[in-house]
Amino acid sequence: MVESPDNAPFPRRRAGMMRHEPEQQDEMNGMAYERITTNGIELEVLRRGAGTPVLLLHGFDSVHPNAPFLDPLSRHAEIIAPSSPGFGNSPRPADFDTMYDLVHLYRSLIDDLPYERVTLMGLSFGGWLAAEVAIACQHKLDKLILVDPVGIKIGDRESRDILDIFNVNPAEVRRASWHDPAKGPNYDAMTDDELIVHARNWESLCLYTWHPLLYNPQLKPWLARIKVPTLFLWGDSDRLVTPEYGRAYSALVPGSRFELIAGAGHHPELEQPERFATAVSGFISG
Repeated sequence: MVESPDNAPFPRRRAGMMRHEPEQQDEMNGMAYERITTNGIELEVLRRGAGTPVLLLHGFDSVHPNAPFLDPLSRHAEIIAPSSPGFGNSPRPADFDTMYDLVHLYRSLIDDLPYERVTLMGLSFGGWLAAEVAIACQHKLDKLILVDPVGIKIGDRESRDILDIFNVNPAEVRRASWHDPAKGPNYDAMTDDELIVHARNWESLCLYTWHPLLYNPQLKPWLARIKVPTLFLWGDSDRLVTPEYGRAYSALVPGSRFELIAGAGHHPELEQPERFATAVSGFISG
């Protein structure tokens, strides 16, 4: 496995495919981001740590540089966390608006990264995306980690497997998403720039996932094609997509492991960052 030094710039792998630009100071948080271009698409990328490369696909929001799981996980891995087009400060081209645009983008990025293989990890919406990407390019993956992913329909047409986050009261979304709802986002404490990013994230999430709501009706039968070692991590208090949904999801991926994280809802990486980092690092190194 090829490793890179902490925060070293990505070397250019193929001329004209991926371009690395100097780190830029983000005005929102004062942290340095990289900006890369792959297949003509510009992405903001947050990197942390050194070791096994982990490509992290974010959930409903782009990864904040102060996210509590970054430091404990970065002791064991190099985290590469792009903001998908339209999320964070990554621009979205006018004709880029489907999940399969995202799938092909990340296939291109994985090809362009300077590693023979990477571990792919996805959170929530990013877990769905990671599953789609894994089916398409698992020859480039060491392992796959899906954290409370959405993406499939388990029940019948009348059953609601996934909370309709776009059409219920925000207070209900908060209660369903967090073991302790008080740990959810405090919008009153956010800066104007942070609120703008959150609004862009939500708008982009709607664009990519509105119909069908947070799932792909064609994905379920293709999950059996995933042959890389796969870990499902699930918050035991998740009511946006329940642990029962997660167990059924895991059963569709041959040989996958399913683990609950106690005291967490839909965002175990935020509510239980140390437990989350321990589970992820143990799987990566095992």
